[in-house]
Amino acid sequence: MTHTTSARKLVLREKAADASGIAPRIVDCEPPKAQAGHAVVQVRAAAVNPSDVKASLGMMPHAVWPRIPGRDFAGIVVDGPAEWRGVEVWGTGGDLGMTRDGTHASHLVLPVAALARKPASVSVAAAATVGVPFITAHEGLRRAGLTGAGQRVLVLGANGKVGQAAIQLATRAGARVVGVDRGNARYQGHASSAVEYVSASDPALADKLLAALDGQGADIAYNTVGSPYFDPALAALAVGGTQVLISTIERSVAFDILAFYRRNLQMLGVDTLKLDAEHCAGVLNSLLPGFDDGSLRAFDVDDTGLLPLEAAADAYRKVLAGSMERIVLAP
Repeated sequence: MTHTTSARKLVLREKAADASGIAPRIVDCEPPKAQAGHAVVQVRAAAVNPSDVKASLGMMPHAVWPRIPGRDFAGIVVDGPAEWRGVEVWGTGGDLGMTRDGTHASHLVLPVAALARKPASVSVAAAATVGVPFITAHEGLRRAGLTGAGQRVLVLGANGKVGQAAIQLATRAGARVVGVDRGNARYQGHASSAVEYVSASDPALADKLLAALDGQGADIAYNTVGSPYFDPALAALAVGGTQVLISTIERSVAFDILAFYRRNLQMLGVDTLKLDAEHCAGVLNSLLPGFDDGSLRAFDVDDTGLLPLEAAADAYRKVLAGSMERIVLAP
């Protein structure tokens, strides 16, 4: 397969002062060539994640300037080892768009070890939505000790994308799952088994969570929001349980240290910016059977969520404003 004759990339020269100042520049360039041990991916779709937008605002101190932003992608290998040329791939990485050029471009250079085959059953646009949510969910559940049947998992922020990915993975493993969120009457994502839902605004939240968790509490409380759910998550844990934290609104929270250690509780922080593209490719390969058999599903992308590079600034602002839909660039 040969290269296209031109390439395009978004370039952020410096951090923006605020949302109105986010103005990535489109640059025309020559397509890159694969060096030894590397491959060139023609990017067909690249999601816009909150971390991409936060980096453009200077909130990721290790991001290198100037840079091409973007972590998640789906595309086709156009240069590199013969066995990979023409293969559809997908991926993500905490290094992409941070310490090395990212995915918001027509082409992406990756180590061959960072290539992962895209499931044939998943569209290119949907494949670009999987990376950050599923890697984050997988890493938290793995480190918290998800084994499956017999476990009780509480997911707070259940209808967010990481929350939905965590529920998919936990129910696929056979765990019993309870979801908590605001403003919805039910869990709205895919799952391999029934998910009991409790509204975060319910004044009897603590009692209803305890009842939903068989009066014993959760082995894992996956808190995707942070401080607003910190106390309910901690109170809902079983003896020896773990609260997983991936984000927060308030940086500081108070909690009862005595009760914490007497119940043998644990807290676990997960930052997937520490996981590079090669590590993430291994995780996606391990999840491939689930996407092939339908027990795992990518997120839908409608026409309004699929945007050209020229609309990147608007796409970033939509994500910063808290869009619940996945926003994907189509370079």
